[in-house]
Amino acid sequence: MWSFFARDPVKDFAYEILPDSPEKSGIWTLHRGKRKTTGDPVSVFVYEVSQGTEQQTQLAKAAFKRMKTLRHPNILAYVDGLETDKSLYLVTEQVTPLAVHLKAQAETGGSGELEVSWGMHQIVKAVSFLVNDCHLLHNNLGIWAVFVDRAGEWKLGALDHVTPEQGDPSGVSLPSPKAVNPDMEKYDPPDTGSRFLWKVWRLGCLIWEVFNGPLTRTSALRSLGKIPKSLVPHYCELVGANPRARPNPARFLQNCRAPGGFLSNSFVESNLFLEEIQIKEPAEKQQFFQDLNENLDSFPENFCKHKVLPQLLTAFEFGNAGAVILTPLFKVGKFLSAEEYQQKIIPVIVKMFSSTDRAMRIRLLQQMEQFIQYLNEAAVNSQIFPHVVHGFTDTNPAIREQTVKSMLLLAPKLNETNLNQELMRHFARLQARDEQGPIRCNTTVCLGKIASYLNAGTRERVLISAFSRATKDPFPASRSAGVLGFAATHNYYSVTEIAGRILPTLCAVTVDPNKNVRDQTFKAIKSFLSKLEAVSEDPNKLSEIEKDVGSCAQPAGASSSWAGWAVTGMSSLTSKLIRNTPGADGGSASDSSGPASTTNQASATDEESTTNKGRSSSAMAVKTQSSDWSSSGWDADDSWSNEKEGQGQSSAGEEGWGNDWGEEETDVTSTSTMLDLPEGVRLASEYNWDSSGKGVTQNDLFASVSQRSAAANTVRKWCIIFFLETGLKHPSKAELSKKKREERRKELEAKRAERKAAKGPLKLGARKLD
Repeated sequence: MWSFFARDPVKDFAYEILPDSPEKSGIWTLHRGKRKTTGDPVSVFVYEVSQGTEQQTQLAKAAFKRMKTLRHPNILAYVDGLETDKSLYLVTEQVTPLAVHLKAQAETGGSGELEVSWGMHQIVKAVSFLVNDCHLLHNNLGIWAVFVDRAGEWKLGALDHVTPEQGDPSGVSLPSPKAVNPDMEKYDPPDTGSRFLWKVWRLGCLIWEVFNGPLTRTSALRSLGKIPKSLVPHYCELVGANPRARPNPARFLQNCRAPGGFLSNSFVESNLFLEEIQIKEPAEKQQFFQDLNENLDSFPENFCKHKVLPQLLTAFEFGNAGAVILTPLFKVGKFLSAEEYQQKIIPVIVKMFSSTDRAMRIRLLQQMEQFIQYLNEAAVNSQIFPHVVHGFTDTNPAIREQTVKSMLLLAPKLNETNLNQELMRHFARLQARDEQGPIRCNTTVCLGKIASYLNAGTRERVLISAFSRATKDPFPASRSAGVLGFAATHNYYSVTEIAGRILPTLCAVTVDPNKNVRDQTFKAIKSFLSKLEAVSEDPNKLSEIEKDVGSCAQPAGASSSWAGWAVTGMSSLTSKLIRNTPGADGGSASDSSGPASTTNQASATDEESTTNKGRSSSAMAVKTQSSDWSSSGWDADDSWSNEKEGQGQSSAGEEGWGNDWGEEETDVTSTSTMLDLPEGVRLASEYNWDSSGKGVTQNDLFASVSQRSAAANTVRKWCIIFFLETGLKHPSKAELSKKKREERRKELEAKRAERKAAKGPLKLGARKLD
């Protein structure tokens, strides 16, 4: 009666057996299973009492008891178990029989020697543990007793026949393997030595079956088959005719680990280091992770996923491994699915971005392309971008450069505020104030490539002003980037902007000292002129030409390929240019102040020490301009605002540019009075005189003439005639510098005199406050 109300213990078991085809493993049946609460995968060995003999039941119960008490990294790990009158359930870590694993590997190209070498190392180590430490004999060693886990590591199982070396004290004796299965007789040695000698003989049988397949008869052991040459001498010792010459498992392991031995390779060394990584010195860990990156390509995929990856994550979380783990981490990440990558690596990457370690930050920026596709927009905007933007103001040029380049990947995932306001504010400051010409160039390039992601209002406010600024940069590559930026974003400008703002700016660049810049400029001018001619011939084409002017932000289209040259060409040269650009960069005197770090540097201390020179000036510039850039983006400074045109002031391409690059205002009255010119020429040329008032630059002359539509013909004639007849020359840089220093000295003397006059005469005994 009570049995009717009793519950079935199998139903309350915490593990569920999956309905897959089971594998036969000796007297057990191996099933795949999972934990009911968490879904963690496991393996379940099941023995049905009703289907076995009395001897088999005795062996199953002995194995069940032995599995609970034996713990070793190379022995199959016991997780849980259930024993009833009808059956025994033995739950272990998820494993696959070695024979099944080798067969699957053979179908895909076969297991490499590296994987087999480490597997053999683990089995021999497990046997040595049983014999030398526990004084136990396995008595059932063979390919059926070895299992492989998810990481590809070999585990020793089949503990059914394990007995003490000196016999069971209780007097209970277990049946021998051949008593249960007569086919096992072929694995017995021909001699009648001790049971210990049988142990190493069966180890030799296992080695033969791993390389040659199932053993058909004992005499087949004499044929080496596919056993590697480096393993042959040690294998022959195991199956030698003299039982006394057979080595102890510990000595066999030592012999195979000798230089040139089968177990002496990078894979085994890496595994042994990982097993003891917790007790290694920090310097040893750093060196190991550096060498690991080179070896990962030859390591098995499952080993990288399930053993190397957890150790890398642990080293970052608790070991302070730093940036050295990034390269192997991303290399292992290629083996993961999208779901696994999100679960295991993305949380670590997000945490890394908040690190203050410069080497880690620059490595993350350099390798962002490998993980950007796994980042969602919410994480980018709230957890990553706020930390990345600190790189725009970093004193290290290499970090500033990589931060700019990373925006190509982050821009599609940025929200409205971060992209159109925060990012534009930093780009404006970099392009106008950064001391490194290559960084200013890459900022311009990046802006042109992310233009399609900006909203229409930001494009209208930013693009023309930014590219116009770039065309006046002292660094030739920046000027070329500005011209190509116009061409790359040609579909975002109205014909009015092309005729009134873009073409005048480009015309000034046609007389650039650099031929490459001039060539690109002429191509761009022809492209824009063809648009104007098309509209002039057929006004109905206006709507088609301007269809993208007010379009919403969208993924980059064909225009991206126009500016692609800069990312592949300029960015590869940026580090070299930062080091080699001379101080005569024009407003970039600090370019040659010290050897800046390249993008490949990893040491934060080295990077910081090499860029200490010349930082104070850039820091002062940032500090003094902070109020100008805090409110909005590109139009925060007067030189970027387009709203002042038509109010008697110059456009963003004229007076404002001079102020940005440190040039002084022109004394128009004195220059106009000095030369007796017609009124039209005086009005047109008043913005073309340099700060000395002694000459007119050819670039400025043509730029001014092309920018003013009023009285264009008269002005052009008089200006050109005047320039050709008088032969005015631009003063040298030395003369300009000397004049600026003189004016600065006079200004300081005047201020000093004012302060002295304001204080009045000092009284006797009075304390001088200044």
